[in-house]
Formats: sequence, structure tokens, C-alpha cells
Amino acid sequence: MNAKARRLNLPGGISLRVERRALGVGVLLAVAAFALAVLLIGTGDFQIAPWDVVQTLMGNGSPANDFIVNDLRLPRVLVALLVGAALGMAGAVFQSVSRNPLGSPDLLGFGYGSAVGALVVIVLFKGGATEVAAGALLGGVLAGVVVYLLAYKRGINGYRLVLVGIGASAMLIAVIQYLITKAQIFEATRATVWLTGSLAGRDWAQVWPLLGVCAVLFPVILAQGRALRMMEMGDDAAYALGVRVERTRLLLMLGAILLTTAAAAAAGPISFVALAAPQLARRLTRSPGANLLSAALMGSVLLLVSDWASQRAFGADQLPVGVVTGLVGGVYLLWLLVTERKAGRI
Repeated sequence: MNAKARRLNLPGGISLRVERRALGVGVLLAVAAFALAVLLIGTGDFQIAPWDVVQTLMGNGSPANDFIVNDLRLPRVLVALLVGAALGMAGAVFQSVSRNPLGSPDLLGFGYGSAVGALVVIVLFKGGATEVAAGALLGGVLAGVVVYLLAYKRGINGYRLVLVGIGASAMLIAVIQYLITKAQIFEATRATVWLTGSLAGRDWAQVWPLLGVCAVLFPVILAQGRALRMMEMGDDAAYALGVRVERTRLLLMLGAILLTTAAAAAAGPISFVALAAPQLARRLTRSPGANLLSAALMGSVLLLVSDWASQRAFGADQLPVGVVTGLVGGVYLLWLLVTERKAGRI
């Protein structure tokens, strides 16, 4: 065994191989996410010191702090944590399955599928927040199923999946534009705000469903981490090692699609977190494989930093967090394309 790795034996005969650097990076990312969450909770027109935030979260705060922290600001921060983690893990799964750093839900059309589902509810049915979230979830899942079926040909090829996803994205963007042109001014404004991706106004109604989805899907995906790592060596090698490749791939992709669409239902289609988080996590851990947990933690950190920037970095103007992730993600995507070209992979 690698001297830099340890094997942990868990109850039930489960054994995990843990690399020390990856474990250290995961701990640091978790600490950074907690620190950023405390900072964000204390940020606003009514400033609260970090220690007072911690005391309030432990149930020892004043009535005023308790209302501001637990009722007004904590739900927004929890949504940011969960959405970032869901997108980070989903991005890691798709990049590993496609064996392509561009294999992100952003580029494969699942976010646009959620957008179409939400806009159909907003524009055609004048639905409320719950109906919009349900429409986004259904639209994303349908888009994911269609992309998978179109890309399937005696298995899933990574580049074929990316190409089909890009084509699906173009078609879904056209549908989005058509729906906006057919909308009344109020519905068009509401749709545009949702399409940007925002954490403003998020409350416990968004936290609990997203928390439930993550609580179910995170363990399912993490349990397939070993099989996913073997699949990166190629389908034949994975078959030889006893991995049921197509079944595992379908399970992982379905889980990642559900995470992506659940995140979109809670906060809108926030771009580029799923693209950047897995690559940044891999560079920090210097570990092969999907780095699922590190990617999830990195996603949370990225979205918390973006949310802080959206609230504080532009003076009195508060931007939707999707604008910030889009700006940063565009720069990252250009850098990634240049890096891949220099390496001769594109």
C-alpha cells in the first residue's frame, strides 16, 4: 500500500483507502466552509461578530441575534452549502464518467433542462415557488435521460456524451428564448431572475428538500467511489476487476442528474461550480480518481465565496450569485481550454 495512504476498516466489512493529503485537504476545505458560513451569517446591514454567530447557533444568542441568524440568514447559507456540495459532487461524477474535464452538467444540458421545466411552469401555468421547483426537477431529469439515451451506443463514450450534451444545450437554450418571448412582462422578469441563479430570499422551504436529496444521494454516490475509480482505467479493466460497468455508470449518472436538478430547483441554474470544483479539488489533493468528497467541499467553498462577493464586492449593488459564478467560471473555462490545448488533449 502507498505509504501516504491508510486503509480504514469500518463496521460491516467495509474497507476504505484514505490518502493522507486528500484527507488533509478535505479537513481544510471543511474548516474553510464553516468559517465562510459564519462570516456570511454575520454579514449584512446588521453586522454580527463571528463569535456571537457561533454562540447564537449553539442556542446562546440574544433574541435579536437569534431571529437574524436562525430565521433570516442561516437558511440562505445552508442552501449555498448544499447547492455547492451537490454541484461539486455531480461535476466530479460526470467528469470521471466522461473522462473529460469539460464533462460538466453546465455543458451537458441538465441545467438548461431544469430551466425549461421551470419556465414552462412560470410562463404557461403561472405556478408558484413550489411548482417552479418541481418543474425544474422534472425538466432536468428528462433532459438527463434524453442525453443519456442519445449518447448510448453499446455503452457511454465520454466525448460522445459531451457532444450530445452540447447539442442538447443549444436546443434547450432556443426553447428558453422562445418561452421568454412568449411571456408577459411580469413572467419574463421572474423567469430572467430565476435563470440567473440566486440565493436571495431562500428560506427553510428550500433547505429541507435539498437536504433530504443530499442525505440520500451522497452516501449512494460515495459508496460507488471505488468502482468509479476503476472505471477510469477503462471499461475492460473495470469488467475484469468485477465492476458491473453499465449498471454502475447508470446509477452514478442518475444520482448526479438528481443532485444537479435539486440544486437548480433550490437556487436556479448556478453555472460553472460543477465545472470548476472537481478540477480544483484534484489539483489540491494531487490524487487520481474523482475525489468526490473533496469536490463537494470545494463546491461549497466556491459558492460561499461567490455569495460573499455578490453581497459585498460591488458596493451598494448586490448581484445574484449566478452572475459572480458566471464571471469567474468564464475565466476558468478559458484557462482550462488553454491548458488542455497545450497538453494536446484538444
